[in-house]
Formats: sequence, C-alpha cells, structure tokens
Amino acid sequence: MTQTLKLGIPKGSLENATLELFAQAGWRISTRSRNYFPSVNDAELSCALVRSQEMGPYVANGTLDIGLTGQDWVQETGADVVTVADLVYSKASDQPCRWVLVVKNDSPIQSVEDLDGKVVSTELVRFTRRYLEDRGVNADVQFSWGATEAKVVEGLADAAVEITETGSTIRAHGLRIVCDLLHTHTVLIANRAALEDPWKRARIDKIALLLNSALLARDKVLLKMNVPAVKLDAVVEQLPSLHAPTINPLYGDDWMAVETVVGRSQVREIIPALKSAGAEGILEFELQKMVL
Repeated sequence: MTQTLKLGIPKGSLENATLELFAQAGWRISTRSRNYFPSVNDAELSCALVRSQEMGPYVANGTLDIGLTGQDWVQETGADVVTVADLVYSKASDQPCRWVLVVKNDSPIQSVEDLDGKVVSTELVRFTRRYLEDRGVNADVQFSWGATEAKVVEGLADAAVEITETGSTIRAHGLRIVCDLLHTHTVLIANRAALEDPWKRARIDKIALLLNSALLARDKVLLKMNVPAVKLDAVVEQLPSLHAPTINPLYGDDWMAVETVVGRSQVREIIPALKSAGAEGILEFELQKMVL
C-alpha cells in the first residue's frame, strides 16, 4: 500500500492563490464542484479542502499531516502544531493581511482604549479578547458569522475587528480604520507526530522548499544579453545580482554572453541602462523557482 501525506488546502478566499502556488511549485491540484477532496498529480499526496479557521485543529489531531492557513487562525485556535514555512501570499497580492479595528466615520472612538464598555464584533474572538484584556479594556467581544462590517454600519456593534489587505472595502462602507491589531500571513503547518516520521518529514521538507522557491521566484526575472568585450565593465556596473553575473565568451567573436537574476521591479530601469551601456539582444525570462 502506497504511503501518503495528507495535505489541507484552505477553502475560500485563499483557495485559488494556493492552487496557483502549488502549480508553480510542481503539483497540479484539481478541484471539482461540491467535492472536498481534490485530485493531485502525486501518488504520495492526498488533499482535502478545509476552512482556514479549522485547519489548525485538523492538523493538530492528525486528521491532516500538513496544511496551509493564516498565522492568525493558528493563534486564534491555539492549535498545537509546528510552523514549517512562512509563505507570504494572499488572495489578491503577495502582501500580508491585517486585522484592523474598524468604526463608523463619525464614531467618537479614536483608540483601543475608547472601546471600554463597547460592543465589538469579530470572527477573531479569542485573539481580540486577549488583546483588549492585556490593555485593561473591558469590552463585549461578540462572535460574527460573517458580514462583520455590516454590523457596525447597522449599529449592531460599536466597532469591528476585521481582516483587510488594502482597506478599500472598509472605506466603501463608510467606515474608518482606527488601528492595526495583527499582521498575518499564510503558514505551512505540520502535525508533530508527522514530523517525527522520517518518510513524512522528507516530503514535508520537499514541499516547504519548493513552495518557498516558487514564492521567491515571483519577485525575480532572468536577464540575458550579448555585450562587446570592450563594453563589458560598463554593462556589469548596471547589473545588481544575487552573487555576480554569469559571463561567457561567444564562439569566434569578441563578444560576451551575460546573464543575471534581478528584481522584477528593477527591470524597467535596468534594461534602458543596459542598452545605453552597450548591451544587445537583451532577453527577459520568467522564473518558476529560485532556490538559495
């Protein structure tokens, strides 16, 4: 019987971003409507779709060996798991999400201390209660099943603790952010017993390595170019590099082939500078993985 590693994929807002990350890392995970057990092109891996809020407990009790979820939900549930890798990606960007304190635009609440005696609505109940208690604030923190911002708009709560990336949805509802309470990102978590199993540990480490290498590659591109030998120094001066650019002579000519990895955001400035310095035949390539 083939041994398998049981992987939890977060269902909901992170689902598509997670499937895209695994595809870049080399695993094609296919979901089907109303099916909570996606197929995967790896006989040693089995998958289940699980809500992020429940991932920690399922991994902790051994139902799953590993899973991806928010660091916030690990804190909220207090699940006894091991964080194997920090994976900074989200549903809309590669930026961490924020849990923020939200009130109406005309609310007199200007700080956390102003919540004393007020009603606060949130999905992140345990964390919010601990956060307020640590600051000596006595508020009525109530669990929200969803539409948390609407409870503030409708006057059912004085404030809300809600997750956001850009804050645009919050502002669109006529609300304002008082302050940030918690910054969070996706983490790969593992069951402690699974990590003690040599077979499972090896596969967990492989998954962590390839997911991290895929994320690292997203911010980089590979540049290749041909450079006259007499202009090589001028071109190399324009090249930031992970270590140093790779330089090889071209056959039968006084030219050099140069290649290097640079930050994606730098390309629009670097390519014109390279051209001015004498580089020709400049090519830009996407990277799928980058292992340091």
